[in-house]
Amino acid sequence: MDLFAFADFITQPSNLFAVIAAALVFATVLTLSGPAMNRDDTAKRLKQVSERRDELRRKAREQIDQSRSSLRGETKQSLYRQVVEKLNLQKLLEDPNLKKKLIQAGMRGQGPIFGFYFARFAVPIMLFAGTFLYLTFVNDFGLEGFQRLAVVLALTLVGYYAPGIYLSNKAAKRRDSIMQAFPDALDLLLICVESGMSIEAAFQKVAGEIGTSSIDLAEELSLTTAELAFLQERRQAYENLAARTNHPGVKSVATALTQAERYGTPLGQALRVMAKENRDLRMSAAEKKAAALPAQLTVPMIVFFLPVLFLVIMGPAVISYQSM
Repeated sequence: MDLFAFADFITQPSNLFAVIAAALVFATVLTLSGPAMNRDDTAKRLKQVSERRDELRRKAREQIDQSRSSLRGETKQSLYRQVVEKLNLQKLLEDPNLKKKLIQAGMRGQGPIFGFYFARFAVPIMLFAGTFLYLTFVNDFGLEGFQRLAVVLALTLVGYYAPGIYLSNKAAKRRDSIMQAFPDALDLLLICVESGMSIEAAFQKVAGEIGTSSIDLAEELSLTTAELAFLQERRQAYENLAARTNHPGVKSVATALTQAERYGTPLGQALRVMAKENRDLRMSAAEKKAAALPAQLTVPMIVFFLPVLFLVIMGPAVISYQSM
């Protein structure tokens, strides 16, 4: 009964207008006194941002230290490293450009180095033993002794150069993947820089956006962002990016970024010119492949299309002749 009485009391026109007027007065007072009651917490927010930046930097350094320690622990316990160190294969099979080739192929750390030397040592031995046993005890294909020896030595030589060929092919595929998405990445980088972002933030933003097109390019841009933050000279970070990709388009962009920071030239203008040049390079590479396509299709057409064409044309005539 009290609830119904309160509802009747509120629904009366005079009481309802009084409640609405009180609510409006309370809202007006709260609005006018709000600025006076709010404290200036700008310094507090800046302090929180600084603390967050220090925390992220500390976590990044801890992750780098953990990855290095784990990588060292894995290489110490790996069979590849034990064999390479005991047989001193790094000096016997020394390749002065190995680290550069591995970096261009996306392989970093000590593990791939020991794996490469182990493969260059083990693969020829495996091919030599397997080919010799197969030709001796399974099937010699009618070859004489000297011919079998020549085949075995040839496959052994192929096994020695096979790891280097694999590494070169992997680096070439990775470079092609990077260059397919690099002009688009430069366009995104230009938009980010002209919108007021720093070059580090622009690299990080583009790395996150370009990952769907080329994960290799996203990895390189992320690594460049880390090097820009930790290296003493920013020029070294751009040079490392050019060395890891090993492409003239990226090298020209790295040179333009270095000159823009050294001489104070507009970075947006340099990126716009570089983006246009890289798009032209991509278009010229596509035109080159298209121009070489007719010559490459000549042999498949002769081998596969012409016999079928002759069969379709001459087949009915042959059948009619036989029926007569």
